[in-house]
Amino acid sequence: MLVGDIYDVAESLFQREEVMPYLIAAAIALSQSLGSSIPAADITHVDIVETTKNAIENNVTDTPMQTIDAGGHNIGVALAHRGPSSNVVAGTIHSEVTEIYTVLAGSGTLVTGGRLLNPEARELTPLRMLQSGPGWLGSGMEGAVTREVVEGDIIVIPAGTPHYFSDIAESITYSIVRVDPNQILTLK
Repeated sequence: MLVGDIYDVAESLFQREEVMPYLIAAAIALSQSLGSSIPAADITHVDIVETTKNAIENNVTDTPMQTIDAGGHNIGVALAHRGPSSNVVAGTIHSEVTEIYTVLAGSGTLVTGGRLLNPEARELTPLRMLQSGPGWLGSGMEGAVTREVVEGDIIVIPAGTPHYFSDIAESITYSIVRVDPNQILTLK
């Protein structure tokens, strides 16, 4: 095929709607030819069951399971289990990390948004740097949205958004995916 023929083929593709699959294939081929990919990370069902059992037995709320460098940003996965509580008035903000909750079992009343009242900086302990990084605790929230979350729900809490569970009738277990664009969380 001559260079002129290549340009003719490219021009004819751009004139048709079929060009997108070729562009995507070219982008994938180019990205794969530039270097090795980042390995995938696995968290098995067995890991989740064992972590949940340990959290319940030892009254641990937030257990980081794995945090990886995903190529310019960190991604952490944790498991959270909370027992019964009621009439909690509080609030927390993670200043640099977005959290994505997937409710695995149970239910609770989640409060998000608005403004954190009486914010105080959280101590930056090694555990805090494994979990959620820097942020603030408060004595409540003003102008927030309250909703019941149940098994199967997914909630995205952007960095800087106040949040807390105000009521949990029995218990709630949820996974947390933490998106860390500034790579402040400790790798695990």
